[in-house]
Amino acid sequence: MSHKHEQLLRTIFTDPPSNNIHWREVESLLNHVGAEMENIPGARLRVKIKRMETILHRPHHSHTLDRQGIKHLREFLARAGVTVSAVEKS
Repeated sequence: MSHKHEQLLRTIFTDPPSNNIHWREVESLLNHVGAEMENIPGARLRVKIKRMETILHRPHHSHTLDRQGIKHLREFLARAGVTVSAVEKS
């Protein structure tokens, strides 16, 4: 995993959640970990990693995720096994 993606993953799993996570960086990370992504109506994105699936909401009036969006992303990545500790092991 690139240093940029590893740093983003650390930021996602940091408490309290950062207010400076850009949506394009999240999409890049998801692509890098092999996520299947499908655009669905309403500025939403269906994301599948391994057998886990979720719906993420793109930011409407900015390019950064809000805290609730970050928490949702964090929970999904953890369920899918994409965590800081998993990255450090590889």
